[in-house]
Amino acid sequence: MKSVLKLVFSSLLVLPLTVNAQQQNFPEGTVRNEHNINGAEWPRIGKDNRAYFRVHAPNAQKVEISFRGEMTKEADGYWTLVSKEPEVEGFHYYQIIVDGVSTADPDGKPFFGMGRWVSGVEIPEKGVDYYSIKNVPHGLITQSLYYSNIRKEWRRAIVYTPAEYDKNPSKKYPVLYLQHGMGENETSWANQGKMNFIMDNLIAEGKAKPMIVVMDNGNIESFYLLPGETRENAMERFGGQFPDILVKEIIPHIESNFRTLTDRENRAMAGLSWGGLLTFNTTLNNLDKFAWIGGFSGAGSIDLKSIDTTYGGVFKDRKAFNNRVHAFFLGIGAMENPERTKALSDGLKAAGINNIYYESPGTAHEFLTWRRCLKEFVPLLFNAKK
Repeated sequence: MKSVLKLVFSSLLVLPLTVNAQQQNFPEGTVRNEHNINGAEWPRIGKDNRAYFRVHAPNAQKVEISFRGEMTKEADGYWTLVSKEPEVEGFHYYQIIVDGVSTADPDGKPFFGMGRWVSGVEIPEKGVDYYSIKNVPHGLITQSLYYSNIRKEWRRAIVYTPAEYDKNPSKKYPVLYLQHGMGENETSWANQGKMNFIMDNLIAEGKAKPMIVVMDNGNIESFYLLPGETRENAMERFGGQFPDILVKEIIPHIESNFRTLTDRENRAMAGLSWGGLLTFNTTLNNLDKFAWIGGFSGAGSIDLKSIDTTYGGVFKDRKAFNNRVHAFFLGIGAMENPERTKALSDGLKAAGINNIYYESPGTAHEFLTWRRCLKEFVPLLFNAKK
């Protein structure tokens, strides 16, 4: 009897899945989105870079895909939508909006962005594999917990260690502190940014030194205003503590728990957008601790009109700054109004301050810009020519 019941139960589980798979007619030339959960076939990506969405919500009155529009209800209770225009290459967020309620796609892997857990589609970048999984030695992504006395809370750092880390137990490594953008968190660089694959490939190709990469929380996951508070006040409230958290808590924690080289020559920091602001606010006020600086779509508060006094006068002695900072990197997407960053780079150079300007072709304020920035920045670290 038990064997019969087991057979019936197994049939109930397997048969609907098999029939469902046979009944699906996928649009010609489409492939499943790489960020779908295992076994989920939708969303799909077409050869023309359009995204194809299919959501089961038989009792809903209205279903939408964020940033893309309203879906069409089919007779079988599924809702469908095809992007009106080809999607731009790279990674893009989306949510399902069911009768006004936004939610992540249950068929998608979770990404923390826009201050919440959302879903993502990946439009493959043609002819590019620097962030692809390759048959090379792979580093590890781990989490390291610590208590912040400044914030009075438990926090976690996401830490990348290179593939050779556990094979060379006596070797110490330089460290890159890498920050996310507004509305993201410490998981974002590894998930959306694919930084571990970028690092694996650069190291395997001999283009970057093996290094540890530390990604922590920039204190702005959920952006909100207190009564009577301005946006500027809120940003200071969220970000004002971070330089002290990094210098007084994160760095000591990492150096106590990982094999790191602990002098400024072996310590770098970079960040995207909000993380770029945090990077400049941290490094330019602590040049005794950092020799390599990168801003990706985030240039901080550098004012060329008061270049000798901004950030406590860090730029006043041009020669000293150039000697101490071995790479001062300013990256931006060509489609996100790069004029301000380009003007800053040119203005700094005109003032005698060395910097490296990089413009990502055809990309906006998005992770493809920042993946490219990371790819350009990392080879400069710890062995770059001044």
